[in-house]
Amino acid sequence: MNENRLAGTVVDVDDLASLAGRHLGTSSWHVITQDQVDRFAEATGDRQWIHVDHRRAKAGPFNGTIAHGYLTLSLGPALLDEVIDVVGTTRVINYGLNKVRFPAPVPTGSRVRLGAGLREVDDVPGGLQAAFELTFAVEGREKPACYAEALFRYYR
Repeated sequence: MNENRLAGTVVDVDDLASLAGRHLGTSSWHVITQDQVDRFAEATGDRQWIHVDHRRAKAGPFNGTIAHGYLTLSLGPALLDEVIDVVGTTRVINYGLNKVRFPAPVPTGSRVRLGAGLREVDDVPGGLQAAFELTFAVEGREKPACYAEALFRYYR
């Protein structure tokens, strides 16, 4: 287990604000498969050659296919659930994003994991809104593949 991880921290919604400003930990590694990329392309209609045309992508700038940036981003909620479990809620709403950047590609077949921090927690009617800093790392690569500030609302 990664010593930087709070090991699947379980926190009551009323105590969530006490973690603001902290790095919460990292998820486990997850392989991005070509099948996953192909299914994402089919679901979204984004069939750009760099994602799905193996022959053309092999001769392209990344020496193979790469995952869609939005595929990487879409892993955020599931990977965040590995890092923190907020209990004492009646519902959790993925409220949106404040910022998203894709600074580096995710080559198909590589492993990614999420590093998560809790930026801030604000009161909203009936609950709290948490702003998480999500950083998606690619194993063996220096630059992150994706950075996002994701907002979740936790209702009591």
